[in-house]
Amino acid sequence: QVQLVESGGGLVEAGGSLRLSCTPSGTIFSINAMGWYRQAPGNQRALVAIITSGGSTNYADSVKGRFTISRDNAKNTVYLQMNSLKPEDTAVYYCNAQKVRTRYFESDYWGQGTRVTVSS
Repeated sequence: QVQLVESGGGLVEAGGSLRLSCTPSGTIFSINAMGWYRQAPGNQRALVAIITSGGSTNYADSVKGRFTISRDNAKNTVYLQMNSLKPEDTAVYYCNAQKVRTRYFESDYWGQGTRVTVSS
């Protein structure tokens, strides 16, 4: 069973930075796209940024120019560098991995979520 292990959330003042990381457990043969989503109280989960295995990226308009998604394919790890954080970035951030191929099957996975709180 594959699990996505997230780290890097926490409390930061507005204007500060945080770096999230997400690594799958187990023996992974390949992963297609990896991304970060977030869910604030009362809101639905929404895409923050996504990166394909080839390195193509896409960002939510609200984070363009402030957040950078990157990926280490050798480690199957995805990162989200968040700069110039705003109180409205406060949310639980979830890692997502698409088409994760192991020896026996292929599936999509979600992390357990890491909380990011930005104080004003």
